[in-house]
Amino acid sequence: MSLCFRAKLLKKHATEIASEFMTKRILIQIDSDPHPSAFDSVVAIDSGADHLLRYGGVQVTNVEPLVHGAMFTRGSEELQNTAIFVGGSDVGVAERILKACQDAFFGPLRVSLMLDANGCNTTASAAVVTASRHLDLKNAKAVVLGGTGAVGRRVAQLLARDGAEVTLTSRSSERASAVCREMQSKTPSGSLRPLGHPSAQSLEGFRDAQIVIGCGAAGVELLTKERVQQIESLEVAIDLNAVPPAGIAGIDVTDKAKPLGNGVGYGAIGVGGLKMKTHRAAVKALFESNDRVLDAAEIYKIAKSI
Repeated sequence: MSLCFRAKLLKKHATEIASEFMTKRILIQIDSDPHPSAFDSVVAIDSGADHLLRYGGVQVTNVEPLVHGAMFTRGSEELQNTAIFVGGSDVGVAERILKACQDAFFGPLRVSLMLDANGCNTTASAAVVTASRHLDLKNAKAVVLGGTGAVGRRVAQLLARDGAEVTLTSRSSERASAVCREMQSKTPSGSLRPLGHPSAQSLEGFRDAQIVIGCGAAGVELLTKERVQQIESLEVAIDLNAVPPAGIAGIDVTDKAKPLGNGVGYGAIGVGGLKMKTHRAAVKALFESNDRVLDAAEIYKIAKSI
């Protein structure tokens, strides 16, 4: 075998190895907590990430080097095989980190991004899609309990975007009003109405409600069993609280379309199957191109397709 032929074989072999390496899917997990979420890491691996790079304790001020490391190590034609997942328990910090990631891009040099801090986007999407399987959301009357939190805000906005008339409850009337104003300016369809304590527990607040979704703090009962029985128009109730006592009394964490009052009830695990499918599908979608930004609206589209 001539030296020239050997050189050609070695070059071809090296090219094949490089090509195989470059097509490996790399997911960079950015987490503001000291230790990156094990839950998010397991889902990432189960969703087809070949390599997972995990970074904890990340703040807005140290995001840029991580993003540039993702952008500049592969050619533009291979950037779709690198993506960034933004997680952590603090959704507000995660939103700022996502913005910092976008600000670090240069024109077409970018990678796809996904935000699901504390499961906020996948959980909200799963809850709203579950409700939509029981009734048409357009013009539906919905009540979101604990609607000013990270998940509640997303649930309310997704419902409104699909044309629902949403009542958003909170312990603070002022906060409920402020959140509704902020979201209504971004939501051309549907409507958002604030309802603060003590009106949030009155039957008047649930008049004609067809959907009730509990998104409040863990371990706090937001709706009594008696009140649930009194909502004659109720078609579906979803409690996203997995810690006893239930946010909506009468719903167990594993309930899935269980008869409740005049409708059916779902617990956190009851919608958890769709949440997990949505999470995995979203991670896979990151590697379809290098310019996707999977926020609540985009993840909701994915949940709808499942």
